[in-house]
Amino acid sequence: MRALAELVRMSEAAALALHAMVLLAEAEGPLSVAEIARRLRASGAHVAKVMGILARANLVEAKRGPAGGYFLARPAEEIRLLEIYEVFEGELRRDRCVFASPVCISEKCVFGGLLEEVRKAVHAYLANTTLADVAGKGDGCPGGSP
Repeated sequence: MRALAELVRMSEAAALALHAMVLLAEAEGPLSVAEIARRLRASGAHVAKVMGILARANLVEAKRGPAGGYFLARPAEEIRLLEIYEVFEGELRRDRCVFASPVCISEKCVFGGLLEEVRKAVHAYLANTTLADVAGKGDGCPGGSP
C-alpha cells in the first residue's frame, strides 16, 4: 500500500535540505558543497543539486571564490522547517485518509483518527519550528561530530 508509505512523505532530498539548512544556521560563515556533503555523509552531486534548489527558492545564497560556499538568505529565526520541506515535497497533507480518494463506506476508518492526528502533529511541528530552534542542539543531528 504505497499510500500508507506516504503518510508523511520525506524524500532523501528533503532530508538533506533540512539537515544542510541546520548546518548553515550553525555555521559562522559560508559552507562549501564538499563540506556539507562530508558532514552529512552524502553524495557531493546530490548535495549540489539540493543546494541549487534551495538557492532557486531564495532560502540560501552562494558566495563564489576560495572562501565561498552557501549561507542562509535570511536569519535562521525567520526560516521555518515547513518552508524547506514544502520546496521539495509540496504541501504536507493533513487529511485523514491514506488513499488519494477515500474508500471507507462509513465514517469509521480502520485507523480511526490516528492518521489525521499524526499529519497534523507533523505539520504543526514543521510550521512552528525555525532553523534557530533546532540549530546548536548538540544532539548529533546534523551538526554534531560524526
